[in-house]
Amino acid sequence: MRKKDDEKEKSIKEAVVKLILELGFHGTSISKIAKEAGVSPATVYIYYENKEIMLQNIYHEYSEEIFDYLLSKIYKDMNGHELIEMLARGYYTYIQENGEIFHFVDQFSSCPALASQCSEIRGIQNFNNLLEEMKEKRIFKDFRNDNLISILFYPVKSIAINQCIEEDEQVELLKEMIEIIQDALLL
Repeated sequence: MRKKDDEKEKSIKEAVVKLILELGFHGTSISKIAKEAGVSPATVYIYYENKEIMLQNIYHEYSEEIFDYLLSKIYKDMNGHELIEMLARGYYTYIQENGEIFHFVDQFSSCPALASQCSEIRGIQNFNNLLEEMKEKRIFKDFRNDNLISILFYPVKSIAINQCIEEDEQVELLKEMIEIIQDALLL
């Protein structure tokens, strides 16, 4: 059996993200992924059993990466204002710096086959634990976590992905949005 190579695996993941965004799921084949990654189709099968499992694994890995990135910005004694500002700015920065990965995860976040395993993602569990802790400490209002996540992240996403707004304007909108989110969520 052939050995796995981290660089080949990375190339395959990058090819999957690029091709899925360009061609969609059905337009992307193992042979196209292999060609884009500079490996043989047989090499792709060393890492992934089939295209569906490949997509699930890469989606979950990159979903984890986003949550890990955000949670790495948090420190223990942050107050609610600091926490919301850090999460909002962190999410905005992640989107700006990792556009392809973000769009890949975002595109498939509403896919039933992938979303059904959402609760298994460690990053989501850790983030939900953080939200529960903030509610127990009476820092955040006692809303459902899905609503808290929506209020925290969807407005930031809409600012970050808006191609019609200059970066300076995005920064001003983000600043104002952080204040709106803080007013909405903090006790």
